[in-house]
Amino acid sequence: MNYLQQSFNVRFEYKVFFTEHLFAPGNTVFLDFLKSGKTETIRKIFFVIDGGVFENHTYLKEQIRNYFANESMFELIEDVLVIPGGESAKNSEKLFNSLVKSVDHYGIDRHSYIVAIGGGAILDLVGYAAAVSHRGIRHIRVPTTVLSQNDSGVGVKNGINHAGKKNFLGTFTPPVAVFNDSFFLTTLSNEEWRSGMSEAVKVALIKDRVFFEWLQLNAAVLSARDIAAMRYLVHRCAQLHLEHIAGGDPFEMGSSRPLDFGHWSAHKVEQLSHFTIRHGEAVAMGIALDSAYSFVSGRLSEADAVAVVQLLQQLGFSVTHPLMEIENEESVVLAGLNEFREHLGGRLTIMLLAAIGKGEEVHELDAALLIQASAWLKTQLVLYT
Repeated sequence: MNYLQQSFNVRFEYKVFFTEHLFAPGNTVFLDFLKSGKTETIRKIFFVIDGGVFENHTYLKEQIRNYFANESMFELIEDVLVIPGGESAKNSEKLFNSLVKSVDHYGIDRHSYIVAIGGGAILDLVGYAAAVSHRGIRHIRVPTTVLSQNDSGVGVKNGINHAGKKNFLGTFTPPVAVFNDSFFLTTLSNEEWRSGMSEAVKVALIKDRVFFEWLQLNAAVLSARDIAAMRYLVHRCAQLHLEHIAGGDPFEMGSSRPLDFGHWSAHKVEQLSHFTIRHGEAVAMGIALDSAYSFVSGRLSEADAVAVVQLLQQLGFSVTHPLMEIENEESVVLAGLNEFREHLGGRLTIMLLAAIGKGEEVHELDAALLIQASAWLKTQLVLYT
């Protein structure tokens, strides 16, 4: 046998900054980062802003222009692009194609930066465009929602939906930096504020019982929009997320995806609802279902399963939905299992709970037990006000 073999490692490194009023005149954290990279060429910076964010922060364009007004090391692209946000931004390739055209039009090269300011959908979309243009343009994320600041925005995934499937097209490409500005959270709707907290429950359940107990103690103040509590939640979630990425399989070459606890059904329910159910809301239902399954399959105590469901409801989440209910083997949400298996590469791997703070992976789910888990969830419905 005659062959050549190549093997090499690539080191990725990026920082997640926590700040407030990122582009205010006295805040130098963004410029300090840009200036930390040594280069002899002037670097272009192209900003893309989520339309929903811009509606609440109409000063952003002018603030960004003023922020770079006296900086000779950088060429700010004057046309700060505002595009529609939300999951619909990922459902069509039109926005993706328009971003690629903008990269070409403005001459954004591999030493330039594309900065995305917005929710997770915009970060996914812009990150995908940055990753494939010129085989990789430096991407900076400025997440503006709880969900993106504590979970998706600090990770390494980019993508868009295709053929009715979530994140069918995409890349694993780390950003060069992430800037979490807590001021953006103050203008979120109550629904958006709540939605991101499901990912905090998720990561606590599989990795950190102490954090789960903190969430229990602080559920009321979090629901009341206490910004100090939310800053802690975001910081701890981001920390756990980064530790997970560094510790195992960041580009998901295998089938193990612990951080997708509760997601096999959540992704399907999002699609079945035509994305009228927010991702965080769907994840809360998925967490509830998989926690219930962990109980009825003998892994998790009923007391712990009840504690999970109660916390979700105290945070304001619905823990089930007609589209999520499993009454027989023909229930529509079960199609999500096959789609999840395909997305993982052919082998189904589902994270369940052995205890609060401890996950356990399985490679099959029993339909009869799923029906039982769904029925048990209905007995736990409580209205919290």
